[in-house]
Order: sequence, then C-alpha cells, then structure tokens
Amino acid sequence: MKTITQRELEARSKAVLDDVEAGETYHITRNGTEIAEVRPLTTRRRFVPVEEIQRKWRTAPRVDSARMRAESDAFFGSEERIGESDDPWERSRDEGRAHG
Repeated sequence: MKTITQRELEARSKAVLDDVEAGETYHITRNGTEIAEVRPLTTRRRFVPVEEIQRKWRTAPRVDSARMRAESDAFFGSEERIGESDDPWERSRDEGRAHG
C-alpha cells in the first residue's frame, strides 16, 4: 500500500490508476489525514473463457418467440400499422402535417 497526497493524486492520476489496475492500493491524504483508499475492484474480469460462455448459453432458458412477439406488440404496438411508413422520419413529417 502506498500513501499519497490529494495533490499528488491530481498530478499523477493516470499513473496512480495504472498502478491500481495492476493491483496496488493507495491511501490518499489531505492536510496529513488519510481520507480515502483507492484499490482495485476484486470482481472485474478482462477475459471470459469460451467454455464458460458456451455453458451459460446451453443452460439459458428457451425463448418463446410467439410470446415475446405478443408482449412486444402489446407494449410497443402492433407492426400492422396500415398506411404507415417504416421510416420514423417520414412518420414524423406525416404527423407534423396532420397537426399543422
């Protein structure tokens, strides 16, 4: 563990965070009193093995696409909008004409 002042942290923040990423812990002082600790996160992972992803994929629940579509239509509205364009910009212009 290293101890540095608040000013040192401000001046060397990139180097300090690089050290923390590498596993170092810092105590930060202000006016000679320790006020904070900067340490690496213990749960952060940079790499997930392919085997773990495959295992999670195999054990994931099945998706009922018909149910998902029904829930989506209920929430967002049906795709079957007669006479409406799929282009949101065009729909916006059409709505503007209807109101103006």
